[in-house]
Amino acid sequence: MNATIAPSLLSADFARIAEQIAAVEAAGAQWLHLDVMDGRFVPNITWGPKIIGDLRKLTALTFDAHLMIVEPERYVDDFRAVGCDRITFHLEATNHAQRLLAHVRAIGAKVGVALCPQTPIAMLADIIDDCDLVLVMSVNPGFGGQSFIPRSFEKLRELRALVAARNPACTIEVDGGVHEGNARAVAEAGAQVLVMGSAIFGDHDPAAAVRRTRALLA
Repeated sequence: MNATIAPSLLSADFARIAEQIAAVEAAGAQWLHLDVMDGRFVPNITWGPKIIGDLRKLTALTFDAHLMIVEPERYVDDFRAVGCDRITFHLEATNHAQRLLAHVRAIGAKVGVALCPQTPIAMLADIIDDCDLVLVMSVNPGFGGQSFIPRSFEKLRELRALVAARNPACTIEVDGGVHEGNARAVAEAGAQVLVMGSAIFGDHDPAAAVRRTRALLA
């Protein structure tokens, strides 16, 4: 199965952030998921390019930036400049998704599109060929610690079929409510990258949580 685990720093303890990043990296995490929230697209505010630039100094892991912001086209260059390797924006947040997909790739990052729970997979029909990644939100975006929405399993299967038919190189990612109890089922439904926040950083030993999940996915 070999799914990638992407610990979400939204759930990390920023008073111990260097220690926590080092721990999950040593345990085999391959990506770090960075939730960027503006208080407009979602009802929460997190961090901007300055914080991510500082975090970049701590690790060489893939930085997977998830922009939950309005007008993402105004900010993608800034996030790329501070070291984001993958930049995902919400289809619901821009009127010109294809243009933005092309632009992010042109500035040297892999590019993805995220879908909120109410957005059907069919909305990707005209842009799937341009996506390096599609992120299925399995909770409503904005906060960590929510429960996985069961309908997301069917969305992952629908997306897997679309990707297989149109763009097999596209990576399928899932974010929200993923934990040890459902990680294998989520991967079997089609997810290749599992974003996990509270399931990892809410554990008293985040490194052990990564190792246990990796074992479940082996």
